[in-house]
Amino acid sequence: MTTSQPVSTAVKKKRLFLVDGMSHIFRAFYAIRGLTNSQGVPTNAVFGFASMLRKLVRQYQPDYIAIVFDGMKPTFRHESFEGYKANRAAMPEDLARQIPLIRKLCEALHLPILEIEGFEADDIIGTFSQRAEQEVLEAVIVSNDKDMFQLVTEQVRVLHQAKADILFDSAKVEEFFGVPPSQVVDVLGLMGDSVDNVPGAPGIGEKGAKELIKQFGSIDKLLEQPDKVSRKTYRESLQLHRDQILQSRQLVTIHTAVPLDWNLAELQS
Repeated sequence: MTTSQPVSTAVKKKRLFLVDGMSHIFRAFYAIRGLTNSQGVPTNAVFGFASMLRKLVRQYQPDYIAIVFDGMKPTFRHESFEGYKANRAAMPEDLARQIPLIRKLCEALHLPILEIEGFEADDIIGTFSQRAEQEVLEAVIVSNDKDMFQLVTEQVRVLHQAKADILFDSAKVEEFFGVPPSQVVDVLGLMGDSVDNVPGAPGIGEKGAKELIKQFGSIDKLLEQPDKVSRKTYRESLQLHRDQILQSRQLVTIHTAVPLDWNLAELQS
């Protein structure tokens, strides 16, 4: 008498890919130089962006996909902190001229664009990835931005595409960044971000921030007992810049309640 093997009833979850649009556009612009059309209009970012998207779709065959852009108007972060992103240089003119062409490219390829005024792409991506979880979908965030690590869960992962593709689940985030996704915001808030002009705790930096958060667990617990921090410069920074540190954590926190319509059918690839 033979016994039959149990038949798996697991159903593969459908996947939603959320592409950080400007992150990819900047990568394309600096990776490929010198391309123009017959009228002399630069096309290097358009060509590079198209190549990246075609490779992404061909390689991973997502069920749903969207290209996510920042809104044009200031966000709630600018309102809460006047210096937010104040140090950023203006977009190169050769790149700015290509943004409308890239939008037309997305339309031609039937790739929907998601953007809402007053919100950054990160917040839109965070909101959609959380809703994907609720719909029992897998969400893959395509971005090289370390801020996205805070969104990683069992059903949300981050795909880095540089020299080689790296897919970050919770274990990979902790291995690469030094803390699990639940502590990423605390590390980012403590270390600050010079690109976005987020001050953080002066004198503590990335290495010190990771060490402190791993030791104390969170910014809140750290600020409750700064006297237990052995290094004098760290201890004094925590004591003198408490409000600034808490505000920095708010600035780097990705919001996941952006008021947007959830129409998954429009995102079918």
